[in-house]
Amino acid sequence: MAKVVAEMRALLAAVLIAAGTPALAQQVLIVVDLSEQRMTVSEAGATRHVWPVSTAREGKCTPLGDFVPEWLSRHHRSTLYDGAPMPFSIFFEGDYAIHGTDQVERLGAPASAGCIRLHPDHAEILFGMVGRVGLAETLVRIVE
Repeated sequence: MAKVVAEMRALLAAVLIAAGTPALAQQVLIVVDLSEQRMTVSEAGATRHVWPVSTAREGKCTPLGDFVPEWLSRHHRSTLYDGAPMPFSIFFEGDYAIHGTDQVERLGAPASAGCIRLHPDHAEILFGMVGRVGLAETLVRIVE
C-alpha cells in the first residue's frame, strides 16, 4: 500500500511541477540530464545544487522517467559488481541508485553500468536532503 501511495504522490508531484506549481513545500526534485551529464537539485521550487554526474556508458542503460526513491543505504556495496563501494545510495527502480563514486575524474561523462554517480561530497548532501524530507517527498526525474 505504501508503494501505491508513493507512486500516486509522485504522479501528483509530476503533474503539479509540469503545470508550474510547486508540488509540496518540502519537495526535493532531482533532475538528471543524460545528454548534459548534469544533475539539478531543487527544494521547495528553488534550485539548490547543480552537479556533474556519470550515467550509463555505451551498452548500458540509465532508465528515463519519474521515480520516487525506494530506499536509502549510507554505506552500500554493490551486490552486482564485486562489492564496489556505493556510498550514500538513494535507490530507485530496483537496483538503480544515485550514489557517490571514487571515480570522480570520470564525472561529466557516461561511465557507469546504469546508476547515477556523484562526487561523494555531493552524494552525502543529497542523501541528507532526501533523508530529511522523506522518500515520498522526493522525485527523481531522468531526461535525455
